[in-house]
Amino acid sequence: MSDGSNGNGNGNGNGSSNGNDNGSSNGGKRSLRQVSATDPVANLPAIEGFPASEKVYVEQDGLAVPVRRIHLSGGEPAFDVYDTSGPQGHDPHAGLPKLRAPWIEARLRDGDDGNRSQMHYARRGLITPEMRFVAIRERVEPTFVRDELAAGRAILPANIRHPESEPMIIGKNFLVKINANIGNSAVTSTIGEEVDKLRWAVKWGADTVMDLSTGKQIHETREWILRNSPVPIGTVPIYQCLEKVGGEPEKLTIDLFIETLIEQAEQGVDYFTIHAGVRLAYIPYTANRVTGIVSRGGSIMAKWCLSHHKENFLYTEFERICEVMKKYDVAFSLGDGLRPGSTADANDRAQLAELETLGELTDVAWKHDVQTMIEGPGHVPMHKIKENVELQQRLCKDAPFYTLGPLVTDIAPGYDHITSAIGAAMIGWFGTAMLCYVTPKEHLGLPNRDDVKDGVIAYKIAAHAADLAKGHPGARDRDDALSKARFEFRWEDQFHLSLDPDTAKDFHDETLPAPGAKGAHFCSMCGPKFCSMKITEEVRAIAERGLADKAAEFKQAGSTLYAGRDDHSH
Repeated sequence: MSDGSNGNGNGNGNGSSNGNDNGSSNGGKRSLRQVSATDPVANLPAIEGFPASEKVYVEQDGLAVPVRRIHLSGGEPAFDVYDTSGPQGHDPHAGLPKLRAPWIEARLRDGDDGNRSQMHYARRGLITPEMRFVAIRERVEPTFVRDELAAGRAILPANIRHPESEPMIIGKNFLVKINANIGNSAVTSTIGEEVDKLRWAVKWGADTVMDLSTGKQIHETREWILRNSPVPIGTVPIYQCLEKVGGEPEKLTIDLFIETLIEQAEQGVDYFTIHAGVRLAYIPYTANRVTGIVSRGGSIMAKWCLSHHKENFLYTEFERICEVMKKYDVAFSLGDGLRPGSTADANDRAQLAELETLGELTDVAWKHDVQTMIEGPGHVPMHKIKENVELQQRLCKDAPFYTLGPLVTDIAPGYDHITSAIGAAMIGWFGTAMLCYVTPKEHLGLPNRDDVKDGVIAYKIAAHAADLAKGHPGARDRDDALSKARFEFRWEDQFHLSLDPDTAKDFHDETLPAPGAKGAHFCSMCGPKFCSMKITEEVRAIAERGLADKAAEFKQAGSTLYAGRDDHSH
């Protein structure tokens, strides 16, 4: 989403366009550009794995798809969970292995027509290795993945210049995904800090990451991020354009924008937020809002429109943009530049007018077989959330919906990862495909590493709750496994199956740290005499003994059905 935090990092190459039209994936080694005499990632802290877990690969159809295998006690079978952390133990200077390079090169070699989008291949009836990889991850048939992509109900963001990425899919008929925003600002953060946020975000489960850098070394920060990211990376290109014109929106041009798109596409950015729906006629609709235009990209384009009194060039030149997108297979994330920034402004005329235009632009993008998702609000009270999804699905023909939250109340700065996760769970249940996280720092400052974790965990909860509510196949399996461990007082298994094992264990051990407490049939909340689960165990044992006693009594009485009667009488 085009709101909130900023970049991540670890990459190589300078990312500028070389004018070569062959779309090569640049699978060979590129050395990461050093931005100063000091190594930007020299002091990155180690990222530890999860306890009782190992990364394993499901091998099928010549593909190796990662999962995290959690080992359990008590004779329980190991439990596999979706894994976004990427290959481990690699030098960030060299970047990650280029998993997709052979697949991309084979397609470019065999009948390349210049349109490299996964939607284009799907509409031609082809099933790419990326589609097969996703099918294994999602436990569906490859033909289903292909058909959803062809219909525009899902996107598989996979720039041919980002061969390090492990394929994933965004669509309402798949697992609900989450995005983490990172990136620097003009005030704070370094390349190393943003690379660390990236690694931290994917460990905890971010499915995509957006680099929203607006400070120094935007290009270099993005490069370090891309070369070290196993997940798709999104950006808001207008930010870098604004930096190129010294922060003066009225100096922006379509040529500068296209140049910047190519620069970022060459680096490997997988999806672009583009605020093409902020039209000149809609800007007056925001005049009486409580919070006006809260989108950075939306406000930039609104100022350009008013400065020139012309229609938004991102709208008028949209087909030129499509030409760049399909060459690299960069997906559109059509920005909601007029989204509400307060619950008072939710579902107003400005927001819905822009949404109609995004539906119009979706048709244009699909004409070019360009993958497209639609961004959504924002700040929306609970009773207006379902209407947002229904309108988006109707106006945008079921293109995937990607929403920031929404925050359901405006009164909790410092806790907006919670106010927004409430709305995120609801909007995911109603059909939103990807949720953009909000951290505790929302509206207050640039998120640090710990804030990133808090935001990711809050949104993993929201996404999983939505999958449960939708009845997604297999969604409840982890809940059942953890609940069984909880009832059987397998404390370590309960920790290991949780989203954040370290925090769960730390909370338990604050009051019962002794190793023997891990076998106790109580916690410090209730103690040994008031634990409902322990009492339930005792009740069941009594009931089982009582049934056994009654069975023995029945046999002692001669197994007679009716005492005092002759069993042969009628």
